[in-house]
Amino acid sequence: MKKQEKTNVMRLLDQKKIPYVIHDYSDSGVIAGEDVAKTLGENPDEVFKTLVTVGKTKQYYVFLVPVCKELNLKKAAKAVGEKSIEMIKSKELLPLTGYVHGGCSPIGMKKVFPTTIDISAENLQKIFFSAGKIGFQVEVNTSDLSKILSFSFSDITD
Repeated sequence: MKKQEKTNVMRLLDQKKIPYVIHDYSDSGVIAGEDVAKTLGENPDEVFKTLVTVGKTKQYYVFLVPVCKELNLKKAAKAVGEKSIEMIKSKELLPLTGYVHGGCSPIGMKKVFPTTIDISAENLQKIFFSAGKIGFQVEVNTSDLSKILSFSFSDITD
């Protein structure tokens, strides 16, 4: 078995001594969140996608939502105190966050942005999200997230 190469996300979790489980689905060719959940045999309610938005004030925001749900832009704007927000364009993602579309993680972005996680995660023991590279997910105890990420929970999905 080849040695697992560490992503920035894994190195940051290691630094903070936060336990995690890496899930490698790089051989599967799937990118869409629900397909990832299926491939990993995980509950899609526990697998989260990382979405980057920009508010009317030009401030950027990060939202984590279950792969089986959609971000409600009105609820999300309200959660961060903006009149309105919109998704950033795919081509803006890499220069802004250091991540590519499909491999974006809330941990280890170039800058720290206000982060909101859907309220559905509040009662979950663990959540899965991108390890910062397409084909890799990390599974982290929800209670450990606050050791590495400043975030709030809010009702942000339809």
